[in-house]
Amino acid sequence: MTTPSRTTIWPCLVSHDARRLIEFLTGLGFTATFVQPAEGPVVEHSQLDWPEGGGLMIGSVGPGDARAERVAGAGSLYVVTADPAQVLARAEEGGANVVRPGYETDYGSFNVLFEDPDGNQWCFGTYGGEQP
Repeated sequence: MTTPSRTTIWPCLVSHDARRLIEFLTGLGFTATFVQPAEGPVVEHSQLDWPEGGGLMIGSVGPGDARAERVAGAGSLYVVTADPAQVLARAEEGGANVVRPGYETDYGSFNVLFEDPDGNQWCFGTYGGEQP
């Protein structure tokens, strides 16, 4: 049995162009820790880590793949960051569709909301969740 990582929940996205999505997300500040295979049009598995903690996995969707029933671009993710405005600036540089450029929530978070090239919605905000 493998030892659990520091991140125990891994959101997973499928993409019609996983390499383009990985490039977009690394432009926001994610680190592509693992991409398999390293080259070619199809990504079987990848791990992207967020420098402030956590990460996600991305793979290509395609015929003959168990993920083929999944819809690329249907995800909605929230990522905690100290500087949402900086992430938004990088997203805009990468061609993101900005949904909400910056707003305060009733629970004290400053958030930005945009879509990646596949149409997944990304909310980056300062709210780190409540302590259990």
